[in-house]
Amino acid sequence: MNRRPRVYEGGAKILFEGPEPGTLVQHFKDEGVGFDGQRDGTVSGKGVLNNRISEYLFSRLTDIGVPNHFMRRLGLREQLIREAEMFPLEVVVRNAAAGDFARRFKMEPGTPLPRSIIEYYYKSAELKNPMVSEEHVTAFGWAVAQDLDDMVALAVRVNDYLSGLFLGKGLRLIDFRLEFGRIWNEHGDVRILIADEISPDNCRLWDVAGADGRTPAKAPLDVDKGGDTYREVARRLGLLEEGEVIDLKGSRSSGAA
Repeated sequence: MNRRPRVYEGGAKILFEGPEPGTLVQHFKDEGVGFDGQRDGTVSGKGVLNNRISEYLFSRLTDIGVPNHFMRRLGLREQLIREAEMFPLEVVVRNAAAGDFARRFKMEPGTPLPRSIIEYYYKSAELKNPMVSEEHVTAFGWAVAQDLDDMVALAVRVNDYLSGLFLGKGLRLIDFRLEFGRIWNEHGDVRILIADEISPDNCRLWDVAGADGRTPAKAPLDVDKGGDTYREVARRLGLLEEGEVIDLKGSRSSGAA
């Protein structure tokens, strides 16, 4: 565990002071937090895998010019990130009906939407992250209209890119959530960037190889099923060799997953 002063601890990650001004060290825990943010429990090796997966996806986004907080991976569970002033919002992009959305509109899970739908949620564990409108966001001063425009533009780019990337790995990106922050450069100009993580904890992925288009062919791609999901996504992305196992402490071994 990092010995630097602790800045923040959430359900799945801990933030420590970074080695230089404007940086933080993000530590990934094994506690399981599902897409709805409500799941408890421990998934062996999840923090190690999410660190690898998030590093890979943020690096790919950097390659196409999408601003984000990732700088470099420091170890099995930690990565160096840019310190940003976070917006108290989650921006959810939905490509197909699933979870709460499917229940709200009485839709069959997996039904493609006419177009991608973007929703805002206020980050508050006490209030269970309620869905809010642009009017709520601007009225309560959580962000201004231009901030939201920038977030939506980035979310659309990320959705387009990740949908294609995952599809090439046999995965269907049903929906995902992003968190955003802002930083200032030396001239005082504000820049909006993507922060937090991109992993199976905030991406709902279905295996396209199933007979019904959503049933996994090899392993359940559902965080409530445990570590198989994280290992399978890591393997699809080429981050784990076949048969490689990640245990609770993050060490490697070989054998059946």
